[in-house]
Amino acid sequence: MFCRQLSNLLYNQIKCQVLRNKPPRTVLSYSTGFPCVKHAVFQRKSRLNTFVSFIRHTTTKKAVPARGEKIVGWWLLGSCGMVAGAVVLGGVTRLTESGLSMTNWHLIKGMKPPRSEEEWQQEFERYKQFPEYKYVHREITLKEFKFIFLMEWGHRMWGRTIGIAYILPAIYFWRKGWISKALKPKILLFGSLLVFQGLLGWYMVKSGLDEPAKTDMPHVSQYRLASHLGSAFLLYALMFWQGLSHVLKPIQITESKLLPVVRRFAHGTVGLVFATALSGAFVAGLDAGLVYNSFPKMANRWIPQDILTFDPKWKNFFENSTTVQFDHRLLGITSALAVVSLWALTRRIPLPKRANLAANCMLGMVALQVTLGICTLLYYVPTSLAASHQFGSLSLLTIALWFSHELRRIPK
Repeated sequence: MFCRQLSNLLYNQIKCQVLRNKPPRTVLSYSTGFPCVKHAVFQRKSRLNTFVSFIRHTTTKKAVPARGEKIVGWWLLGSCGMVAGAVVLGGVTRLTESGLSMTNWHLIKGMKPPRSEEEWQQEFERYKQFPEYKYVHREITLKEFKFIFLMEWGHRMWGRTIGIAYILPAIYFWRKGWISKALKPKILLFGSLLVFQGLLGWYMVKSGLDEPAKTDMPHVSQYRLASHLGSAFLLYALMFWQGLSHVLKPIQITESKLLPVVRRFAHGTVGLVFATALSGAFVAGLDAGLVYNSFPKMANRWIPQDILTFDPKWKNFFENSTTVQFDHRLLGITSALAVVSLWALTRRIPLPKRANLAANCMLGMVALQVTLGICTLLYYVPTSLAASHQFGSLSLLTIALWFSHELRRIPK
């Protein structure tokens, strides 16, 4: 539609210029031998129509081949897998207290780790100037420093690898014509989010390099940590949805009165799972998993006494470790109940096999995720369980997105 409007606009403008602004060139008539203006106008119209036909031909939308669409879809899903790897690696980096070991950030220079013993010693001396060494890792050895440094270095290099694995194929597919007009803004959006994610990661680390308050320990800002994790989950969700749209063939679902309710419920469940994962970032940022290590009660109370001790009251939901853990518990239980209720609703309507498989996987995953969360709490947040719990949240979000995608309306 846009191309046709553009060609029509060009046609009208050129027509006005040819027929109004410039005087017509007279030619001799073949029949009488006298000058004829009308024949000259026809010649100009003929040239004008040829030009406009060329414009319309060059601006006509070309259909993306089915093979190219599939390849683009698998590329997007592969990028999702790399983002998921970054989430897991970032979680392990945080749990091993490795995130503040690299005290500077360079896009190119930072890709080269220390190699000689002298370079390692220089990096270690630089680390000693920052609060984490002074208050947390005072007794750390050079060998232990190498481990936490390489953990953070690996996380950063993985992020750069994702950027290369996304940008280079995107340029290739764009030039090859495998990216449709509707997909091009989304590709640019995904790339922008990827760059923003890298910058936000350094902005988060920088908050932990500042000198903390006298009553506090050095740690990254929970607000920045939640933003970093939330943007990663958002990028993953958008790319995953788009990738599924390219790879999976849509299946028509028999309409029923309950189907619109299930669709809305499924989208709401996706939002609830996302919010629960985001609240988990605040738990991680405040080390709130180490406050009350009992379940289902918190120190033999359903509602702990220090849940609203901060003023103003809204700060408790973001800065009070007790309140943050309580909120995460509440959101986790609510998400589990929502998934169970959604699964029960799907039993009442006829769904294709693939949608039923997604619903069953979602039910099993939420049971596993709740179990991992409780075990992580009871065993005082061991690295293996905590990392598995974080990956479980992304897995649950993935399956919830898959189920919602199966229920989407197919345009006629």
